[in-house]
Amino acid sequence: MTESSAPAAPIRDLREGIELLKTLEGQFVSTAVEVDPQAELAGVYKKVGAGGTVTRPTRVGPAMLFENVKGYDIPVIVGVLASRRRIAAFLGADEKRLGKHMLDAMRHAKDPVLVDSAPCQEVVHRADDPDFDLRTLLPAPTNTPQDAGPYFCMAVLRGTDPETGKHDVTIHRLCVQGRDELSVFMQTGRHIGFMYDKYDARDEPMPITISMGISPVEYMAISFEPPSTPYGFDELEFAGGLKGSAVELVKAVTVDEAALASAEIVIEGLIQPKTRVAEDQHTHTGFAMPEFPGYDGVANPSLPIIKVTAVTTRRDPILQTLVGPGEEHVSLAGIPTEGSLTQALEDALPGLVANVYAHSAGGGKYLGILQIHKRDHNDQGRERQAALVAFGAFPEMKHIILVDDDVDIFDTDDVLWAMTTRFQAERSIIPIPGVRCHPLDPSADPDFLWTNVDHGMSTKVIFDCTVPWNLRDSFIRAPFQDVDVSKFLPGWTAG
Repeated sequence: MTESSAPAAPIRDLREGIELLKTLEGQFVSTAVEVDPQAELAGVYKKVGAGGTVTRPTRVGPAMLFENVKGYDIPVIVGVLASRRRIAAFLGADEKRLGKHMLDAMRHAKDPVLVDSAPCQEVVHRADDPDFDLRTLLPAPTNTPQDAGPYFCMAVLRGTDPETGKHDVTIHRLCVQGRDELSVFMQTGRHIGFMYDKYDARDEPMPITISMGISPVEYMAISFEPPSTPYGFDELEFAGGLKGSAVELVKAVTVDEAALASAEIVIEGLIQPKTRVAEDQHTHTGFAMPEFPGYDGVANPSLPIIKVTAVTTRRDPILQTLVGPGEEHVSLAGIPTEGSLTQALEDALPGLVANVYAHSAGGGKYLGILQIHKRDHNDQGRERQAALVAFGAFPEMKHIILVDDDVDIFDTDDVLWAMTTRFQAERSIIPIPGVRCHPLDPSADPDFLWTNVDHGMSTKVIFDCTVPWNLRDSFIRAPFQDVDVSKFLPGWTAG
């Protein structure tokens, strides 16, 4: 890739993203009808456009702006990233090559820059003001009536390692616990969590900023995970590569940390050391919020607390959220996964894997489809090696489906056709028992399968739906003539 072909996204922030969506048919809707942020808002979007692993009926639909949120004067937008087509538009990329596009941006990483002032600090609310109250200031939604409480779901935490000075940005779920308190769930292995552990061991509070409503391009870059982004790598450098310009940061008003200048809303605060609370301490429902596999997450009994010191916003800010198990999570988790797998597979087996899709049914994490390009008899058997590489590169992956390069990996009907006509279970299923996978998979438990010796253990499976090289001439698809349909139907475009 030459410097002249470096990625350059056509938008800089959420507002420009919304204006772009308004120009694309069927990609944006809004309503002025009053909506309750407690379960009703998510209930509406479940049917309008959530998609993903959400309980049916649902679908992949437009982003939706709720202009009139009950009890608040701040609108809420949901579903901005809940579509590959929308993300392709934000990135200026091919929607079937998003993972590779993001990987290419790594070669053009740019260090973030600090600016003196930013729109995200046009309005400042300090927590030492006696009237300050997160619960009445920001319309944090709940997804279901049994959520532990209101959540900020598109919350980008930025922190700094107290020993190395390295920075990290990561999305974490935040539950509102009081007028100036949030609980934070940091899954094992997340880099912000490593940093917090160091502060906690020193019995020192960790300064953080929480940026919400940032550029969709920045959200996608921040969602990249190891091996592409090892500990100490600042994903905002990668975001600069995707944007084609450096990400702008601004110093926080009340803590020693920086926030994303493009944000609609920034929460500043300190993660407290040696302090833990139950996530559902006020509701006692036993549940947190719906997680990406489609089930309600269990409320964590012991989470760190963020003591909020200030909230800064743009004038007339927009709060951005998502529906937990929806297509938006698939985009945030799955497309970066595709990039990481593309890198690992090309390094290990050059030219063998034509494309990768982290399927919606697996929430972007559990189910991968690899499109295999066998070039000669020497590639027979390497398709299974590719699956093993994918499992090694992305340990949370549970199932890999292998298909030939005449199968559209983004068309589930086509993938299942391959499984129906190019698959015999006796030879085509390769189970790998007793492997660590993901703790949110409810079947990854000894109660479900006794050979799972610990929660989070799974039997990973390869489904080889490729044709053996020596039989390839017997599996040629019917050769239809390639015709220009617009000659017969002017204005017609392929769906």
